[in-house]
Amino acid sequence: MAALCLPLRTGRPLFVYGGPVLLQLARLITRTNRFIGYWISFCVLIIFALLLADVVMRYLIGQPAIWTAELATLIFGVYAILGGGFLLAERGHVNVDIIYGQFSPKRKALVDIVTWPLFAVFVGVLLWQGYDIASEAIADLERSNSVWKAPLWPTKSLIPVAAILLLLQGVVRLWADVRTLMGLPNDPDIFGVPAKDESEADQAAGGKS
Repeated sequence: MAALCLPLRTGRPLFVYGGPVLLQLARLITRTNRFIGYWISFCVLIIFALLLADVVMRYLIGQPAIWTAELATLIFGVYAILGGGFLLAERGHVNVDIIYGQFSPKRKALVDIVTWPLFAVFVGVLLWQGYDIASEAIADLERSNSVWKAPLWPTKSLIPVAAILLLLQGVVRLWADVRTLMGLPNDPDIFGVPAKDESEADQAAGGKS
């Protein structure tokens, strides 16, 4: 981290303004999470199809397949686990909007920076525990206790991967927040969706009405 704060020849902090390598790395992280988020969104359609097939078989045959509901659960696990980085890039996580939503972008950035250590602790625990869970599941080739004996280790192995992606996107988000405090623009393709001034948006909407 100290290396990121070394001044450039212009005297500007590298962590704030960045260089070509750091900017490209941030873009790669954001695009990777968006790419994953785009493809796992189709998991919802697969889950819907599986549950629909389960209902149809239940009423037509009188007995559902032994694998549809469990497979839907495993796919939902993949969807939930890998979606964190994408949601962070798109600012899709839930906030207390009655308070946070009224802040200016700079104040939102300040709140995000102050609370970032809590985020880091959470992701650190997730990575630590997730690695243990994944290692044990892979070593045992863990399967469920159902009749189908569905493999659980592929889904569990994604937990530390998702934690790393979330942490990397969190670092990019922290960088964006620091830049916002400095009054610098943030390219959404690099830093994700920027914070919006909800009060100005509400005033604009009120003026149009």
